[in-house]
Amino acid sequence: MVDIRNMYDWSSNKRSGTIGVGPLAGAVVNFNNQWFDTLTARIGYSFAAPWLFYFQGGGAWSHTSTDATLAGVALGQTSKTRSGWTIGGGVEWMFAPHWSAFLEGNWMDFGSNDRNIVTAGAPCPPPGCFFNTKATEATVLVGVNYRFW
Repeated sequence: MVDIRNMYDWSSNKRSGTIGVGPLAGAVVNFNNQWFDTLTARIGYSFAAPWLFYFQGGGAWSHTSTDATLAGVALGQTSKTRSGWTIGGGVEWMFAPHWSAFLEGNWMDFGSNDRNIVTAGAPCPPPGCFFNTKATEATVLVGVNYRFW
């Protein structure tokens, strides 16, 4: 079995961190992944009648935003749609005619990027305040399918 599918998901994944050293010590950086989209090819094999085991991989896109504040003062923000890759696999069980249930895991990697989010006048020595972000996402999906054919 081979098929192609697209999955688009809204997300509220957030993470915060505090800068511990340097001229921005104490600044809080907030990372937010707002949505992700995957386009994958799925290849599967059925070892026993109602069970299908599959592997999938393909392209992934994610929209992230980042902002930084120091003592309640906004230092700056960025917003970007990133491209990356995804890989995963799962198992599907046909429990009745046209009906199946599945369990699937996926890993998405959107790479790492250097960022400069500080606006003019912020307390940074030249050439500015830079940091690196690495964006990854892991999902576990459980669901039920109905096939019309």
